[in-house]
Amino acid sequence: MRLEDYWGIGPKTSERLTEALGTERAVAAIESADVRALVDAGLHRGRATRILRRANGEAGMDVLATGDARSVYDDLLALAASEALTAHAADRIRVLTPLLDRDAVESRLDRVVAARDAWAGLDDDDRETVADAFAAYDEADGSDLAAVETAVALREAGLTDGPFADVGALDGDRLRDAADALADVRGSIDPAGGLGGDDIEIASGADAELDRLRDQLSAARDLADSAFDVLESVRDGSLRDFEALEAATIDHVAQETGVEPATVRAAAPDEALDAADFVSGTLRELVVELESAVEEREAAVAADIRERLGDESAADASDDGDEAESDDGDTTVARAATAVSDAAFLLSLGRFAAENGHVRPTLVDDGIAVRGARNPFLDGEVQPVSYGVGSHSLADDAGVASTDAPPTDDRVSVLTGANSGGKTTLLETLCAVALLASMGLPVPADAAEVGTFDRIVFHRRHASFNAGVLESTLKSVVPPLVADGRTLMLVDEFEAITEPGRAADLLNGLVTLTVDRGALGVYVTHLADDLSPLPDAARIDGIFAEGLTNDLDLRVDYQPRFETVGKSTPEFIVSRLVANASDRGVRAGFEHLAGAVGEEAVQRTLSDAEWTANDD
Repeated sequence: MRLEDYWGIGPKTSERLTEALGTERAVAAIESADVRALVDAGLHRGRATRILRRANGEAGMDVLATGDARSVYDDLLALAASEALTAHAADRIRVLTPLLDRDAVESRLDRVVAARDAWAGLDDDDRETVADAFAAYDEADGSDLAAVETAVALREAGLTDGPFADVGALDGDRLRDAADALADVRGSIDPAGGLGGDDIEIASGADAELDRLRDQLSAARDLADSAFDVLESVRDGSLRDFEALEAATIDHVAQETGVEPATVRAAAPDEALDAADFVSGTLRELVVELESAVEEREAAVAADIRERLGDESAADASDDGDEAESDDGDTTVARAATAVSDAAFLLSLGRFAAENGHVRPTLVDDGIAVRGARNPFLDGEVQPVSYGVGSHSLADDAGVASTDAPPTDDRVSVLTGANSGGKTTLLETLCAVALLASMGLPVPADAAEVGTFDRIVFHRRHASFNAGVLESTLKSVVPPLVADGRTLMLVDEFEAITEPGRAADLLNGLVTLTVDRGALGVYVTHLADDLSPLPDAARIDGIFAEGLTNDLDLRVDYQPRFETVGKSTPEFIVSRLVANASDRGVRAGFEHLAGAVGEEAVQRTLSDAEWTANDD
């Protein structure tokens, strides 16, 4: 496949990848979603991520039908990546896309939930051990030695089954042997080269004889680079003939390099034009001979390392007296590297789910419902909410309070209620739950049932009020609604983009169209009283403000009340403005507004807030 056949790769990007990686390796990096390889080749991380998302999940990306849905998707993956145990795991998380195959979703859920439970089951010491092992793996830039040592640490922490079965399948003794062998290797073994190639660089300290030869070679090269200085050092007035200079040269070079005099003498030329030619010729030949000796010793040590890193099948065949060729793809080291990479990915997702209390959603045919759901982007104490549209069974569980049991079988809900009452936050929560479930990931709720959606339309409220915004909004939300397949509509405050009367008409039309197309929808509005009778498959829910806290903050019950119209309760807002006004004239102005919205209600609100403050 040509590089330019991939989404987002034009001629310049293709040329850059080809120069840095070669076409074959670049294609392999794209197909394996290797963000780091593309970044190292010179691509910006964001661009590399977008290319790999499209390359590995083109159809899944089409689920994100609006810019706001894509924004929630990006933010979710950024949150999950922040819990990653390695940089490569973070990269793999960032390129996850929605999955359209139900079996694929279930399979990933199986693995991630098992990883969540595995992480939750570790005690603090084991968690620290595992995190430290992955940190060392990252610091070593994912080297072969780091991969093997991390595999050992995971095994010692008991992570050897379920999603970590590949780690458990590794032979512990061979891992330790591999760790010892890799300690003798400088850098990583090129996966493309195989153990039989010339890619193994022997580290200092791996072999005393090799270290000695390398030191001698280095010293000989230094002397060869300054042959004139050597000649000056050995020549003095006492040397009356050429033979004496030859002997002095040999003794000097032997002393400076640690090479046996006989070896230096063997390197000396039989004939030389003069003293300078003799010295330079001797040093040149000595360097050549030492280079040969170093290469020979490196080959012998490398052969030993290759044998120590060889695959199990090769070892078994050797025991049987048969010949076997080692393939890097079958070695303990290669298997450890793959197992550790996969373990880091799954354990990172499991950690994300465990640390945030995410549960496995039940996959259903047609609906979305949550109990005790929390917006993943809010910090601190968050009031859980229960909500749903479509068919689900969360309303049927025994012992569940009615406030936590959303009605079932409604195709559309119209959500009304207080300003700053969490309506948009609830839409965002439902969007996050739907997207996480579509990627085979646990969701932030006590329980959830989620259908498979071909498109998720999330549209936040826009402050602009003009025909252009109305047109662009309708172009954004209507085409995915009328397309074939299952669509989830999550639309916030249409009245913000056109006049209220016409907005109510448009909202009625969207609700009816949603029902007619068999889609699901949650529409937020302040215009419930202006809506025409809704279809039987639609309902109206409300969120209510309950007053002001003693700090004059709005006190809201964020749990929607089903089949009840919510109220905006502007008296609470005016009450706060009256209480906070320091200027007498400004206060008088707000008090005038209090009369417009109900002075008695404002005074009662202020009295309740004062009573609460005194009570505290």
